[in-house]
Amino acid sequence: MRDFLKAVLRFLREADILLLVLCLTSSIIGIVLISSINSNLANNQVTVQVVAMILGVILFVVFSYLDIDIIADKSRFLIVFSALFILTLQFWGVGLEDTGNRAWLRFFGIGIQPAEVVKVTFVIITAKMLTDHKEKKSLNTFSSLLQIVAVFVLIFGLIVIISRDLGSALVYLFILVIMLFIGGLKLRWFALGGAVVAVAASFAWLNYFDQRYKDRILAPFIPDVIDPQRLDLLWQSDQSMKAIASGGFYGQGLGKGRITQGGVIFAQSTDFIFSAAGEELGFIGCMFIVILLLALIVRCIYVGAKSNSSLGMLVCSGISAMLIAHTFENIGMCLGLLPVIGISLPFFSYGGSYIVTCFAAAGIVSGIKMRPKPIRYRNM
Repeated sequence: MRDFLKAVLRFLREADILLLVLCLTSSIIGIVLISSINSNLANNQVTVQVVAMILGVILFVVFSYLDIDIIADKSRFLIVFSALFILTLQFWGVGLEDTGNRAWLRFFGIGIQPAEVVKVTFVIITAKMLTDHKEKKSLNTFSSLLQIVAVFVLIFGLIVIISRDLGSALVYLFILVIMLFIGGLKLRWFALGGAVVAVAASFAWLNYFDQRYKDRILAPFIPDVIDPQRLDLLWQSDQSMKAIASGGFYGQGLGKGRITQGGVIFAQSTDFIFSAAGEELGFIGCMFIVILLLALIVRCIYVGAKSNSSLGMLVCSGISAMLIAHTFENIGMCLGLLPVIGISLPFFSYGGSYIVTCFAAAGIVSGIKMRPKPIRYRNM
């Protein structure tokens, strides 16, 4: 009992309690919104979200005590695990017929989204590879960069080909670019990489994506050409913007949003939960959500900047990039500025596996704050 109390006191003293409070506050507001959205429906979304939050807090504590260096040393195992986990979608993956995605594993009513879980392992793998090459002073060599890009292409390719979830796959690209930049890759490699990506994207656009998917991507940018009546691909984002606008400054009140409660918007509690916040909580509610997410991101960046190791700094950078990508894309598509590609709002959107993943990622950041400087990094 005494040892347990010592562990609790150490956690309260050394862990990132501020980060945990920010995560919990965001998640609780998300649960309140989900409860409001589904107030007239018989479903278990609130129960699932509460259970996921509790499990997430447990993982936050567990990962706070785990040494990220020990985990990163198993990077080869993490690569194999990541690839095999995504490959399971080929055999047991399920999705939504209208999106064409096959991004979920469902067993006994429990859904898991491998691409979300693997984002965390991808950050650790990339951070480990960058750190090793920096130690050897070989980061800016072609062979070193090829190794890092090969892992990215493997995971990115599996997600796009098997699950057809381009939205999640693009988050990986953003994470990679940010981590390479923070890691010290020279700008000439970014120029070369940009050219390669442009060629590969053009080839995929012409040969891989069907016309419906192309229209979905282009709709926000050339609406008069793709959907001039705004009754097809732009319907969802238009209703989202109407919901946000109708909320005004203070909102219509929880459970009182006409569009939110009318079931007009598909995926209201997942991809479009920000529009529900706009209608029912108003401008003030939306701004509070944005401030919470900004505080989460800034806190992760701060811990990384103060980290005692290159590995810790890079892991925090990768997790920050993940949160930035999700926040920017989700709010952007709710405001009709970006394509609707199915990206969740961190800690707020409904989704058990995503909430657990976010808490676990935050726990890793907390663990980096708790760790003393490893001997091998003391001269870096």
